[in-house]
Amino acid sequence: MTVSVTNHLNFRGDARAALEFYQSVFGGDITIVTYKDAHSVQDPSEANQVMWGQVAAKNGFRVMAYDVPSRMPWDEGKNAFFVSVRGDSDKEITALWEKLSVGATVAQPLAPSGWAPLYGMLKDRFGITWVLDVATEYKAH
Repeated sequence: MTVSVTNHLNFRGDARAALEFYQSVFGGDITIVTYKDAHSVQDPSEANQVMWGQVAAKNGFRVMAYDVPSRMPWDEGKNAFFVSVRGDSDKEITALWEKLSVGATVAQPLAPSGWAPLYGMLKDRFGITWVLDVATEYKAH
């Protein structure tokens, strides 16, 4: 089993530009899944914004980002990032979720989603927002 931890940066409409910038700095492949791509559009004006994006370089650099939808609160000083933990198996992620969720506020229960076999989000007892999921392959474009 393997686990990786990746910075997950949150933006309000600038995620694509940020990912393109980080790719220009660090190299690697960029992957972007829009709300439209994931069939998760709630506001048509945000359909082409980034629901999930990543830059991954062979040198080990990796960063993830998304555009916080307008229906959700966003403040650069309060929720500018998530800690993202990706694993290879449901069992592995569920075990980590169970430990992290003690004393936490669950924002999205751990369950299958449209983009991952298992996904959940919580704010731990220290105020850190974590997203956990079972890794899924996405094609770079």
